[in-house]
Amino acid sequence: MKTILTTAFTAFHITTGGVTITENADGTSTITFDAAFSLDGAPDPQVGFGKDGTFSSTSNLGPRKSITGAQSYIVPAGLDISDFNELYIWCVKFAVPLGVAQLTSS
Repeated sequence: MKTILTTAFTAFHITTGGVTITENADGTSTITFDAAFSLDGAPDPQVGFGKDGTFSSTSNLGPRKSITGAQSYIVPAGLDISDFNELYIWCVKFAVPLGVAQLTSS
């Protein structure tokens, strides 16, 4: 397993904490939110990628399981993370970002 980035969120809502993305041997990647992650709340926060300020609905990895704490998500091998420069916590109901982390190589 190889860490490809570690970053933190900028907030549109109150979104704090860090996230790490690692490449796995099987071609998938794992997004890991750290234990300090917290979101002030939203009706349906989703995890996914975007580029240059635009969330990509085709990259949606599903809902946050909780608004606080450590969680992990598997990125399918067919989803090329290098196509994106942001990781989103996205509110689908209102189509607004809740938090965005810039993706930069570590």
